[in-house]
Amino acid sequence: MELAVDFAAGAAYGFTSVVVGQPLDTVKSRVQAMSSRGMIGEARSLFATEGVRGLYRGSAPVFLGGTLFRSAQFGVYSTALTLIHENMGKQPRALGFFDVQVAVAGLCGGIGRGLIEQPFDFIKIRRQVDQPWKFSEVFKGSSVTMMRNAGLFCGFVTYIDFSKQLFPDGQLGSFLTGAICSNLAWVTIWPLDVAKSMRQSGLYKGRSTSSLIFEVFRTGRIFRGIVPGLARSFLANGFAMMAYSEVQKQLTPMIEPTFASSSSPSDTKSS
Repeated sequence: MELAVDFAAGAAYGFTSVVVGQPLDTVKSRVQAMSSRGMIGEARSLFATEGVRGLYRGSAPVFLGGTLFRSAQFGVYSTALTLIHENMGKQPRALGFFDVQVAVAGLCGGIGRGLIEQPFDFIKIRRQVDQPWKFSEVFKGSSVTMMRNAGLFCGFVTYIDFSKQLFPDGQLGSFLTGAICSNLAWVTIWPLDVAKSMRQSGLYKGRSTSSLIFEVFRTGRIFRGIVPGLARSFLANGFAMMAYSEVQKQLTPMIEPTFASSSSPSDTKSS
C-alpha cells in the first residue's frame, strides 16, 4: 500500500510538471536541437507564428507519458531503497554526508523512468522541432536517454538527501526543495540532455550518440538551452513537489495512519 501512495504522488508530480513546464521545455528543446536564437528570440518567434499552442507543441504524449514515467521513477526508487535496506540494513553515509544507498536507488528509479519515457520523449522532441517521425524510430537515442535519466534522478534524490541534512526540520519547504534540487540535478547531467535532444531531433542523421556527445563538448555546447531548461525545472519541479507532498499527505492517513515513508523524496523532515 505504501507503494500505491508513492505511485499516486508521483503521478501528481508528473502531471503538474507538464502543465507548468511544457512551454519552457519546448523552447529549451528547440534551442538545443535547431536554433541559433536564444531563449527569448525562440520564444518570441514560436509565439508569433503559432501562439500558445506552439508553446505546448508536443505536449500530448507527455501529458500521458509524463504522468506514467514520473510515477514510475518514484515508485521504483521507493521499492529499490526498501529492498536495499531490508537486505543490507541502513548503512552510514559515506564521508558523513553521502548516502550511497539513496544514490543506487535513485539510479534504479531513473532507469525505471527511462524505460517508459523513451518513446514519449522521442515523439515530444520531434513535435517540438517540427520534424516527422515513425513508430519504428521511437527508440532512437534510448541509450543517451537512459544515461541522462539514471544520472538525473540519482542526482535529484541525492540532493534531496543533502537538503534533509542541511534543513532537518523541513525549513526549506516543498517548493524550494523540489526547485533547487531538480536544478542542481539538471546542471549535473546537462550535456547528456543536449546530446539527447540532438539525437532525437532527426536533424543529425547518421550520427551516433557517442559522436554527438563528443561534439557537444568539442563545440562548447554543453550548456546550450540551459536558461529555459532551468527556468522550466525550477517552476515545474517546485510546484510538482508541492503536489507530490500534498497527495502523499492526503493519501497516507487513509491507507495506514501510522505510515511514514522514510524513503520518500518529499519527506524533508527525515534524516
